Amino acid sequence: MQTEVHPLESFLYEMVRTTYEDKLGLNDPEITAYVARVLCDFSEPDKLFRLQDETGRRLEDLQEMQHAADPVLGTATSFDAERATRKYIGDYAMFVAGMCHDILKADLEVPVDGPTVSELISAGKESYYIVSQFNLCEYEKDAPLFERLSENFEHCILGLAMMREEMGEKLRERIAESARRN
Repeated sequence: MQTEVHPLESFLYEMVRTTYEDKLGLNDPEITAYVARVLCDFSEPDKLFRLQDETGRRLEDLQEMQHAADPVLGTATSFDAERATRKYIGDYAMFVAGMCHDILKADLEVPVDGPTVSELISAGKESYYIVSQFNLCEYEKDAPLFERLSENFEHCILGLAMMREEMGEKLRERIAESARRN
């Protein structure tokens, strides 16, 4: 059974590939494809905050998400649930730190709701590392990818930030060109 391709996947894959390979020297097609799929996933409504607590309330706080991933002291009902939640936390942290960095609080500024970039980096790297430790049975094939995502987390974030700036510049150019024509 073939899965349906997201309409943005080829565009986002090429943007990620160009940024990661040409600008950062990160030549890992598996990471490139994974990050492009994360961007596609988070482009859909209600995908950014899809974790819920046991009452169905959306989890939007990083610490609550991390608590939900703990199968012993938290609310994860199994090790599979822990892996899925940790994978999501890694994806969320990478996406927010890379694509939404302007809305994050700075480490030394007045306290604002939400995590800092360093908190997201720590949570993302740790979560991807934990996912990589699920390296048996059905998870064995994916484990090395998550280890590399953990090791290259800062590069992945930097690449996303660079992509965001490039897309913003192209949009500003198109708006200016449109205004000149009118």
